[in-house]
Amino acid sequence: MICTRLRPPHSLFGKYFLVLFAAVVVPLLAAGASEAWFGYRDQRAHLDAQLGAEARLAAVRIQDFIEGIKDQLAWAVQLPWEEGPDERHRIDAVRLLRRVPAVTSLTLVDGNGWERLYVSRVSLNRTESGIDRSGDPAVAGARSAQVWYGPVTFHRGSEPFMTIAVAGNRAAVGIVIAEINLKLIWDVIASIRIGDSGRAFVLDRPGRIIAHPDISMVLRGEDDPAAQPLRALRDVIEAQGGAAMGKDTAGRTVMAAMAPVRGVDWSVLVHQPIAEALRPIYDALWRTGGLLLGGAIFAGALAYWLAARMTRPIRLLEEGARRIGAGQFDHRIEIATSDELARLANRFNEMAGELALSQERSERISRLKRFLAPQVAELIDGAGDGSVLDSQRVDVAVVFGDLRGFTAFSARATPEAIMGVLGEYYEALGAVVARHEGTLTNFSGDGLMVLVNAPVPCPDPALRAVEMAIDMQRAAQALIREWREQDHALGFGAGLAMGPATVGRVGSESRLDYTAVGSVVNLASRLCSCAEDGQVLIDAVAAGQVDGRVPLVALGARELKGFDEPAEIYAVDDGKERGAGV
Repeated sequence: MICTRLRPPHSLFGKYFLVLFAAVVVPLLAAGASEAWFGYRDQRAHLDAQLGAEARLAAVRIQDFIEGIKDQLAWAVQLPWEEGPDERHRIDAVRLLRRVPAVTSLTLVDGNGWERLYVSRVSLNRTESGIDRSGDPAVAGARSAQVWYGPVTFHRGSEPFMTIAVAGNRAAVGIVIAEINLKLIWDVIASIRIGDSGRAFVLDRPGRIIAHPDISMVLRGEDDPAAQPLRALRDVIEAQGGAAMGKDTAGRTVMAAMAPVRGVDWSVLVHQPIAEALRPIYDALWRTGGLLLGGAIFAGALAYWLAARMTRPIRLLEEGARRIGAGQFDHRIEIATSDELARLANRFNEMAGELALSQERSERISRLKRFLAPQVAELIDGAGDGSVLDSQRVDVAVVFGDLRGFTAFSARATPEAIMGVLGEYYEALGAVVARHEGTLTNFSGDGLMVLVNAPVPCPDPALRAVEMAIDMQRAAQALIREWREQDHALGFGAGLAMGPATVGRVGSESRLDYTAVGSVVNLASRLCSCAEDGQVLIDAVAAGQVDGRVPLVALGARELKGFDEPAEIYAVDDGKERGAGV
């Protein structure tokens, strides 16, 4: 037993005040410092990831833009050339200019390297000019690599252009050379915004600006000195292998990330000013300072109020409540102060004892309900005797049932339809088994196994099992009518046998099931397999025990798999009045 010794309040006041004040203020200071550090680190990592993601996304979009043009050009070199002017190629070229606004001119070269067609948006078209282009770098590059990307050039020193050449899949169809206006990439770059002033831009390998949110930066041409800080920023990122800090064109310190555009050897850079990127950290530091000041004031007041009180019983109560809440119902809180706290501890102890009993009973009932009807499980629990589940040899009625046509249905139906049918099926038949107080040992796919007269004996088990099988068939047929309206070709058959079997719990420590073992189980399973849709088949033993109280039809003796002798089989004739003879 843990006892607390009372001391005069003034002797403990200073000690408790200092301890409580430090216990509040020191963690606040540590939390503030750690928040500042980890906040900066997290914000930096978040910014790096965001900038990198935006750069990669822009690079992918630009690459898709280039790839789309390349694919369109490939369609222009599908047909072989004919002697003289070829109207088909001219129509294809004009159609391509209409579909792809970025293409300003097209030159089609035949397999011998002669220019056959030139179509342009800004200059006169040419047909059969006969210009020898076999030595053109675009033609040579396309012949060797199928696709050739030329360097970026600036038309009249301002607008950026690039040449793309694509060779056909056969030498006879020739090569198409396209002049591309890269100003249209501006839409991709202009749509990227990081915070209030974060931007993106594109540089080619020499470091010239190809695309920038400020279109005037592109139109200044290749000798613009404003591009120098951007080239330096790109070089820093390449050297560090990730996001890095540098200067933008306005001289601000920025955080930037880069992603390459494959094929054309361009770089997409996305940056955001450091002052803007770290603004959340600065705001958080001001908030943390205010919280620290308020926390210090509150800690002083709280320490003053609690200094004269005994805190150990409270801690004991808190720890005890936590352990009891975690399921340690054998834990007891021991406080010997003879005051309200001690009485509260006694209440907790009483509650823990009641919860332990309730949990034990709930677990016992849950185990029983896994294979017994709820009312039977409650009965066994109320009697406090679980020995009925031990292994024993008894006469038992075994009922098997399963769906007909389920294998074909499951092969063509959707998973949702299959699980919906099984859910309705299990719900309906489970309710029938519970109503007749049968023992449902398991569901296996579309089949189920039910025991009657075990583990709890019942009067006239054969009759009860037959009546339960009839009700199961009726419930199943009601569902089958609904399923057939949904084009589900399903049926249900049941088999029943009566005889001695070994029943009891089987399994491991982590999982136990209640089941039956014996030839009567195999016989019931074989009868179920023989039953047609709507049929309930029973063996001769069960038929003799119902003794005319259920209408039956004798089907004669049949050879059954696993049995040496033919078995007499009877079918329940549910269409006749009860009491008719077998």
